[in-house]
Amino acid sequence: MPASAFPVDYQYLFHSLPENFLLIAPNAEATIIDNTDSHVAVSLKSREEVVDKPFFEAFPATDEQSAAVIRESHEHVRRHLEPHTMPLIRYDLERPAEQGGGLEELYWEATHYPILSPQGELQFILQRTQDVTEQYRAQLQAEQTRRELAESQDRMRFVQESVPILVWTATPTGERDYFNSRWLQFTGRPLEAELNNNWMENIHPEDQERVRHLWQTAIATGQPYQVEYRLRRHDGQYRWLLMRGLPRVDANGQITMWVGGGTDIQDQKQLVQELLETNEQQALLSDQAYQAYQLANQQRETFFNLFMQTPAMICILRGPEHRFEFVNPEYQKLFPHRELVGRTVAEALPEVIEQGFVGLLDGVYNTGETFIGNEQSIMLDLDGSGQLQRRFLNFTYQQFKESGQKAGITVFAFDVTDLVKARLALEDAGKNVQ
Repeated sequence: MPASAFPVDYQYLFHSLPENFLLIAPNAEATIIDNTDSHVAVSLKSREEVVDKPFFEAFPATDEQSAAVIRESHEHVRRHLEPHTMPLIRYDLERPAEQGGGLEELYWEATHYPILSPQGELQFILQRTQDVTEQYRAQLQAEQTRRELAESQDRMRFVQESVPILVWTATPTGERDYFNSRWLQFTGRPLEAELNNNWMENIHPEDQERVRHLWQTAIATGQPYQVEYRLRRHDGQYRWLLMRGLPRVDANGQITMWVGGGTDIQDQKQLVQELLETNEQQALLSDQAYQAYQLANQQRETFFNLFMQTPAMICILRGPEHRFEFVNPEYQKLFPHRELVGRTVAEALPEVIEQGFVGLLDGVYNTGETFIGNEQSIMLDLDGSGQLQRRFLNFTYQQFKESGQKAGITVFAFDVTDLVKARLALEDAGKNVQ
């Protein structure tokens, strides 16, 4: 049967096209001739409001810059009789009263196509428009998140280079792969001379075998590494250092890296030696005093500045009731309206009880098994209004002991809310494009 047997209402067909098309006359005013139903829906204006009107009367530009971009695209089609895609533009539309009214900030991508007569003359300009507001905002959010992540990484590097301790990192198998500037300034050697196992060259010959054995034992067992040894300074003098290292473990319990730090304890060593030499009867008391000072100094001098300056959220919870003993500024920023130190988690953060976090703390405290949460959702009262807001955290709960007895839990966390939201927005944007 010939096609002529099926008469076609081409205007109805045009209106029904599943994309945002606007048919424009080629005159200078760009008079609107018709548009698709889909275009009517996204433009928030009826067909009667725009047809037979100049383009900028029907759709006033957000600003002169946006208007100029549209005019240039129209003129390009008139002059060259070829399609032209405009750069991304902002074009706000007035919401209907039943949708609350007011201007809605929108971003668009549009291409103008020439419709030619059989003689090759321009008869119409066909505009194909796409609302890319969500994709654009998701892209901006992703870029902002990347900038914030880069800033966070820069801050962490600054902390590593600025803290008054000798910082190093190592691979899971024990090869040292980073030393901060404090270490390099102390030894007076370039980074390349310290990497892998070369750092042991500067250890006092009498201490090398002991240090090597303790380090290899820590690598093999995954247990924290702690040792005192003499390290040659850049001026040739050997100085006593207290060195500690901890493994970083992933969700599967596999060590991904080691991180450690050391402090110069030469003066404390000399003080203890002088006390022992002065009065042999005080030897035991002096040793106990040194050990107590060593532990306090380790906690206070080695890590206090790092904890206070790091962009991570850190706190110490003591006892089975999980009472806040230490909270660094980054952790306190999450709860500016609350007093945390001295209170239990249940007293200070009652909203987390039913969410199961106190139960998690109980489990870590009682079993000693470290808990690692990745992108964990948590509802918190962030501003004291009583309204809970969702955040996403990466965190670790780890039991610590004193004198061989469990004493509390250390908490190390990062707020990854913006990263999670940006990823979800990009995923949604990808689905919409498809």
